[in-house]
Amino acid sequence: MFRKSACIISLVLVPAVVGADAVPSEDAAEGLFSDQPYSPYAQRTFPERPLWGDTHLHTGLSLDAGAFGNTLLPDEAWRFAKGEQVISSTGQPVRLSRPLDWMVLTDHTDLMGFAPDLQAGKPGVLSDPKGLEWYEGYKAGGEEAGKAAFDIITNFSQMTLPEILLESYSPGADAFAFTWESIVLAAERHNDPGTFTAFIGFEWTSVPKGFNLHRNVMLRDGPIRALQMVPPVTQPPYGDTDPKALYAWLEEYQEKTGGRAVAFAHNGNLSNGWMFPTEDTYHGGKVDEDYVADRAKWEPHYEVTQIKGDGEAHPFLSPDDEFADYENWDVGNLDITELKTDDMLAGEYAREALKRGLMLEEKFGVNPYKFGMGGATDSHTSLATAEEDNFFGKSVSVEPSASRIKHPFIANDLGEIPGDLLVASGYTAVWATENTRAAIFDAFKRRETYATTGPRIGLRFFGGWDFSEADVETRFLANVGYTKGVPMGSDLRPREGEAAPSFLIAALRDPVGANLDRVQVIKGWLDSEGALQEKVYDIAWSDNREVDQNGKVPAVGNTVDVETASWTNTIGTAELVTVWSDPDFDPNARAFYYVRAIEIPTPRWILYDKLRYGIELPEDAVLTHQERAYSSPIWYTPAE
Repeated sequence: MFRKSACIISLVLVPAVVGADAVPSEDAAEGLFSDQPYSPYAQRTFPERPLWGDTHLHTGLSLDAGAFGNTLLPDEAWRFAKGEQVISSTGQPVRLSRPLDWMVLTDHTDLMGFAPDLQAGKPGVLSDPKGLEWYEGYKAGGEEAGKAAFDIITNFSQMTLPEILLESYSPGADAFAFTWESIVLAAERHNDPGTFTAFIGFEWTSVPKGFNLHRNVMLRDGPIRALQMVPPVTQPPYGDTDPKALYAWLEEYQEKTGGRAVAFAHNGNLSNGWMFPTEDTYHGGKVDEDYVADRAKWEPHYEVTQIKGDGEAHPFLSPDDEFADYENWDVGNLDITELKTDDMLAGEYAREALKRGLMLEEKFGVNPYKFGMGGATDSHTSLATAEEDNFFGKSVSVEPSASRIKHPFIANDLGEIPGDLLVASGYTAVWATENTRAAIFDAFKRRETYATTGPRIGLRFFGGWDFSEADVETRFLANVGYTKGVPMGSDLRPREGEAAPSFLIAALRDPVGANLDRVQVIKGWLDSEGALQEKVYDIAWSDNREVDQNGKVPAVGNTVDVETASWTNTIGTAELVTVWSDPDFDPNARAFYYVRAIEIPTPRWILYDKLRYGIELPEDAVLTHQERAYSSPIWYTPAE
């Protein structure tokens, strides 16, 4: 089942060829041209194409990236994102297949300036026994460098870093201030409004006892404002791991500079249940009126998919969703100092957080988990690679080589995350009116973004009360969507009459990627008994498949040749466009809806490694997957 429009105008730059069977109906054409300029592209005010970027990247300035051996600094990271070829830290030439449109560079703030001094063997580092130990590991390279880096991470998460090193690389120290200045000025050098947007940002790395509570911060501003303050840290006595401390910094930044900032969390899957609390916070606070208001104000976005696991859904939480078991990391917290239990999962995944947000809104009148969706690489190589055949790993120690899949991400006596489970994910697409800091930042604030696991899938999602079948036949899909409804990231307009909400949805395959299998709507709601519910609807699919007796669309098939790491687009479809109305709508129930567009099966990055290096893969390795896009939700709130 699928409906094909003449073209998804404003979804991509180049319209599809209009066939004889795709002439708009009279109903679709009626009213489109009245009271409009002759040129249908004139006087547009809505975003016309998605701008692709990465919200989470580290250079050799980050303490862990530098310890792993990353020698590339911000200038190389910016050049690479813009499409230039660079030489990686392991001496390999590397280039993106297509440049990005924008990026946020997010080096860790804690111990800012330490990594380059460690690599250089500066006396201030070597004077401390731990500093000397880490330097010797770094110089040894390979496995020893990896051990040294993970020891730094463990000491960081357990808050046992040497006092002298903390003092030398925290706010108030010269190394910290000058490193921040170099980050800010590098972003300014590479910012090219209209062509490429370089955001000033950082990662606030809260990881108390290994529980991942990280937030990335993106500034709307240039150096005049960004240099008026240095970023916050988490290590005491210079900082605090409580998100309230970050919110206070953001408030002070806006008041002092007149600038604007947003924060967004990532990898709730490694927080062991603490990322999306409903009653108590990790730091002993309460989820109360102040908490929900602050989180709603400062966190309009969530990094739902990235290199350390996909965070949309989990099969334990969504047993009826056959696509929930995708790149899940559920062994334990970030450093596996505490193993995962099932009761932790509900506080970790985006879909469950969206549901919890409805419950908290019912209680407090504010939804703290009303976020847009995005993807990022979290690469610590300075290289924003999210393509399976061009994946340069999490860190220098796992840049392409014949042995990299043998390197676990983390391993100790409690458990292990094997190297073949690293995820070549992801990117964020932004519907912005122009490629500038202001326009893209404002799109993040209104949540008009979507995530992909790497492919550049085009995705439109509009919600309203009177979309009709005729709306999919028009060449001006976005015109109709913005006129009759609201885009992804929005609240539905007040209900009109007795209608159920209807949604105009269009997905277009990556022009150089795989065909689409299906498009789904995921709905979550708070029922009349106060229970949180969810349902996954298949709304459009390829190959004329029939729904089975359980209401499920059968699998699309699999054309992947595991011996050649290739596939064919002989199944699936290039485009899926439809109007869908909620058949189970309850006007008294708070609800959200988001779209998941899923590709046909393609090879994971480890198959490309097998082909290039002639290596044997682990027997239980996952060789293929179905990459996907996640829209930001659209919310429905009952009238009082």
